Amino acid sequence: MQNNTNRSYYLVPYIGWMMLFVIAPLVLVIYFSLFDLHGNFSFINYQNFFTSVYLKLTLSSFWYAFLITAFTLAIAYPTAYWLTKTKHKQLWLLLIIIPSWINLLLKTYAFIGIFGVKGPLNKLFETMGIGTQQILYTDFSFIFVSVYIFIPFMILPIFNSLDKMNPTLIDAARDLGSSSWTTFTKVIFPLTINGVKSGIQAVFIPSLSLFMITRLIAGNKVITLGTAIEQQFLVTRNWGMGSTIAVFLILFMVIIMILTGQKDKGVHSNEQNK
Repeated sequence: MQNNTNRSYYLVPYIGWMMLFVIAPLVLVIYFSLFDLHGNFSFINYQNFFTSVYLKLTLSSFWYAFLITAFTLAIAYPTAYWLTKTKHKQLWLLLIIIPSWINLLLKTYAFIGIFGVKGPLNKLFETMGIGTQQILYTDFSFIFVSVYIFIPFMILPIFNSLDKMNPTLIDAARDLGSSSWTTFTKVIFPLTINGVKSGIQAVFIPSLSLFMITRLIAGNKVITLGTAIEQQFLVTRNWGMGSTIAVFLILFMVIIMILTGQKDKGVHSNEQNK
């Protein structure tokens, strides 16, 4: 009985943290979403969200988030697979993760210099006789920088899934005559699907709410839900509409987490066969 009491005390900091930094902000966001620009209680913000302007904005946000996630996954999976086959895989993994420790703003400004008209990339183009190209403030630059920033968060969970996978399952598939593609699609990928889903959560969800990169790299030519929230709060001062967009953004995030969340089904380590 005393042990149960002591355990309940350990939950107090956790519950307090959740109440102050999760529940309270959610309640405030929902509360502000119920007031119009003049401070009157109204559902007008929710009605406005379902107009063509905000629906197109939502579809655009999902489209860019999908592209960023797809390119990130396409690069991260073979990279993670290669890492598991290298001799010093932990060292290589650390070298890939280290750039994520650098401040996001610093990395963004670094790419502004690289992609700028007088940047090294355009200098290379001039040397090759291609001429100066407008790289910055384009969809390409936005997606490229976003993929670069998020790729460590996709590689890590996939690497962990691949590293824990029982190698005897691959050997068994090959002994039974399976081709490399069949082994990958029927054995390797299904057993690492949870790592892929974790990576998708870590990339797709933040991609929906990007706003700093859209301003500095895309020059506001790319508008996401995060950019819209920033503009509503800081430019138009319409806290009600900004909160409403935030409510739907949170709802989208919860739906994505539900769709990509799944318990382990397969064998992921040698110990499970012992």
